[in-house]
Amino acid sequence: MKKGKILIVDDNRNVLSALRIFLGKSFEEVVLLSSPANLISMLKETRPDVVLLDMNFSAGINTGNEGLYWLERVKAENAEVPVVLFTAYADIDLAVEAIKRGATDFVVKPWDNTKLLETLTSAMESRKSESASRSRKAGGEQDGTRSDKDVLWGESLPMRNLMQMIEKVARTDANVLITGENGTGKQLVACKIHELSKRHDGPLVTVDIGSLTETLFESELFGHVKGAFTDAKTDREGKFEAAEGGTLFLDEIANVSYTLQAKLLTAIQSRQVTRVGSNKAVKVDIRLISATNRNLSAMAAEGSFREDLLYRINTIELVVPPLRDRGEDVVALAEFFARRFSDKYGKPRAGISPDAAEKIMGYGWPGNVRELEHSVEKAVILSEDGYLTSSDFMLNREPDSRTAVSIEDMEKAMIIRALETYGRNVSAIAAQLGVSRPTLYSKMKKYGIE
Repeated sequence: MKKGKILIVDDNRNVLSALRIFLGKSFEEVVLLSSPANLISMLKETRPDVVLLDMNFSAGINTGNEGLYWLERVKAENAEVPVVLFTAYADIDLAVEAIKRGATDFVVKPWDNTKLLETLTSAMESRKSESASRSRKAGGEQDGTRSDKDVLWGESLPMRNLMQMIEKVARTDANVLITGENGTGKQLVACKIHELSKRHDGPLVTVDIGSLTETLFESELFGHVKGAFTDAKTDREGKFEAAEGGTLFLDEIANVSYTLQAKLLTAIQSRQVTRVGSNKAVKVDIRLISATNRNLSAMAAEGSFREDLLYRINTIELVVPPLRDRGEDVVALAEFFARRFSDKYGKPRAGISPDAAEKIMGYGWPGNVRELEHSVEKAVILSEDGYLTSSDFMLNREPDSRTAVSIEDMEKAMIIRALETYGRNVSAIAAQLGVSRPTLYSKMKKYGIE
C-alpha cells in the first residue's frame, strides 16, 4: 500500500528516473528536482514527508559541502521534515557531521534498493512518531533537541549539584546563562529547565546564534513583514514571537555582534519586538535562557560584549562541568551510548570491557560528552561481537592528554587495524569501514599505507 510523499533532489537525471520508477511503487507521490535552486520553494509547495538529498551538485566537487549547506537550508525552513543524504562518497565522519546538523540518515551510491527503501520508510515513520509525541506533550522539544529521557545524566557529585540548581532555577522565570566547554550538554540543561518550569506546556524554541549572519539576525529573531526585503514574500514571525508563553534558548550568544547586541538588549528589556519593515511593536511573554562556551565577563572587560546585556541575561549562571571532572559518569555514559548505537546499527547490545573502561576513564575528553558519543559510535560500528575493548577506542596515545586526536589519525588507525584483520582483502576492508574501494585506495595513499 502506497503512502507518503518524497522529494528527491539529484543532478543526475538517470538517478532521478530510476528512483521515480522504484520509489513510485511505495510512495503515493514522488517529486523530482534536478537542481537544489528551487528546493526551498518546492519544499513549501509540496510539503513532503521525507527528503532524499544529493550531497554534490557541482561538477568536479565531491566534498559534500553543498549537501550540508542545503541540509541546513531545509532544516531552517522546516525542522521537522526528515532528510536522508545521498552520496557516492562514503565517509563515516561526514555522515556523523550530517546527522549532527539534522540529517536523519545517510545512503551511499550505488545504493541497495531494499536498504534505501527501509531507510526512507524508517525516516518517515520516525517523523510521525515524533509528531505524535509532541502532540501528547502539547509542547516539548523543537529544532531536534532531545529530552533527558534519552540521555543518561550521571551520578557524579558535580552533576548532582547541577541538577539541584536546575530544579531551583526552573521554578522561577529568571533569565539563565548556561556556561561550559563545547560538548558538555548545555542545550540539554536548557531543555531540563524548560521541562521543569511552569512554562513546560509552552514551546521551547532554540536559536543557534552562531549560524546566523548579521543580515539574517533581526529577521530570524524579530520576524519581518511582506516586502521588507527581496525574499520577504509573506509576513513571518520571529523566534521571540514563536516562543510566546514558553522558553527562548539562545545558544552561542557570545557570537552576537556588538552592533546587534543593543537590539537584542532592547527586546529583552522591553519584552517586545518590532518586525523588520514594520513600525508596530509586538509584546512577547517568554523565559530567556542563553548559553556560551566563552568567558562573557572577560569579553565585557575588553569591550566586545555589552556589560548591560550580560547583566540582563545572567540573572542566574549555571556551569556545566566538563566530562573529565565527572568520574565514573564517563563509563556510564559510554555504556548508554553503546546500547543506543548498537540498536541503531543493528549490532549486538554492546558492553564495555574493563580495559576499555580504564582507557576512557584516563582520557581527558577535550570534546566532552559530544566527543565520547562520537567515539562510542565509531567503536560500535567497528566492533565485531558487541563487546567494546580498549582497541575499539582510538584515542590519543597518552591517556591523560587533554588534546583531541585528529580525524586523520583516527581514520589511519581504523585502516591499519582493518588491514591487520583482513590482510590485503580490499573489498572486505572497504565493506568493514563503510567506504568504496576507490575511496579506500585514496585514503591509503593519503596516509602512506602500503
